[in-house]
Amino acid sequence: MKKIKFNILFLVFLLINSSLIFSQIHRRADIEIKKVFSIENYQLDRVINQNFEDFLSKRLLLIKTNNEKIGYAYLGTAPSQTKYFDYIVLFDKDLVIQSIKILVYREDYGGEIGSKRWLNQFIGKTFFDKFIYRKNVAAISGATISVNSMTDAVNDILSYLKSLKNKGVI
Repeated sequence: MKKIKFNILFLVFLLINSSLIFSQIHRRADIEIKKVFSIENYQLDRVINQNFEDFLSKRLLLIKTNNEKIGYAYLGTAPSQTKYFDYIVLFDKDLVIQSIKILVYREDYGGEIGSKRWLNQFIGKTFFDKFIYRKNVAAISGATISVNSMTDAVNDILSYLKSLKNKGVI
């Protein structure tokens, strides 16, 4: 009987904790969108309809204000050493990276990838660019796995956007 009560309490704890993190991610993403695009009110819509659905398409959102397209947001997760982190990449309507922000980082080490100085190396880049660790992406001591994960994630997103652009989807 005690084991059942413990399991129920543990499940409730997990549900409350996950909803708080989910809320925190969306609140931080909202702040970043408003700051980058200098807007107060906006609408997020899915870019891809159900006929073209894949994993990445669920994370790519169109940002509109006053029914005008102003950019795109990609909400993603990437692995760190033993956990994962959440991030947002914001693009203008021409698919140029305007901002990257780490929304939630769950490790004790490697959080330096969330620094503006490190993330600024991606700003202004498009799907014509390719990032390579230690060649055009700076290393961070103690954050090698996270740096590689973020670099791979940005390359994957840019490749995905290029594919969508070539297919006339965006």
